[in-house]
Amino acid sequence: MIEERAGDGYDSTSMPEIPTPVSAVEEAPSPSEWRDDDICLTVSNLCLYYGDNEALADISMRVARQRVTALIGPSGCGKSTLLRCFNRMNDLIDDVRITGEIELNGMEIHSTSVDIAQLRRRVGMVFQRPNPFPKSIYENVAYGLRLQGRLPKSEVDDRVEWALKNAALWEEVSDRLNESALDMSGGQQQRLVIARAIAVQPDVLLLDEPASALDPISTLKIEELIHQLKQDYTILIVTHNMQQAARVSDYTGFLYLGKLVEYDTTNIIFTNPTEKQTEDYITGRYG
Repeated sequence: MIEERAGDGYDSTSMPEIPTPVSAVEEAPSPSEWRDDDICLTVSNLCLYYGDNEALADISMRVARQRVTALIGPSGCGKSTLLRCFNRMNDLIDDVRITGEIELNGMEIHSTSVDIAQLRRRVGMVFQRPNPFPKSIYENVAYGLRLQGRLPKSEVDDRVEWALKNAALWEEVSDRLNESALDMSGGQQQRLVIARAIAVQPDVLLLDEPASALDPISTLKIEELIHQLKQDYTILIVTHNMQQAARVSDYTGFLYLGKLVEYDTTNIIFTNPTEKQTEDYITGRYG
């Protein structure tokens, strides 16, 4: 557990009252009702192998644009492996073999013509534990912008401010942008990492258990931020916390042993699932 320091309203001696979390937006339409322009990602017959071990088995699903899709399931079911497929992070692992297709806005991401660096700019990722660079707060957010080429300083300044505001962090750090990001609290660091990801204006944000190492107040801020960010981004989140999935997501996919058992609106998954296996997991019979 990351020790929180001053900055996120966390007091280790007395737990403050936790505000009621923001719920997911209005009832999402069923995937069967989606139009073509509602779809950001399409997964078709995706299989992934670590050597001879099949980690993902024939996954097919579509991901709605500017919605939050949660991936749930017990440990080792393939949630994070599937998430990493969307920006080809699994390519960095030895002895991985992938079959099937993933399309991002109609582009097959495994095509030989795809620039992987550009793909990862379009599909940003935030990991379980905050991973700020040992640089200033400003330079953390500006890092991806500088990789894109020479931009006028005024434009970099504007984009850094824009990203920090959209990550709900500007008011907390605007007067100390040149201080080390490593001196921030854990919750602030995670929001800084999100700011760094959105500064390059991606199409998709992948969140791999982004609040699991944070205290309840910081977790609430991350959930509120997710609610705000989906107005502009397609978001996929992996979480072990089913209550969190119910609060923040529009759609939920339940995975078990590398298979996508069920995928529907979050309301259906949590209140009236089709598969008994889903119901057993949701109700805590296993997991």
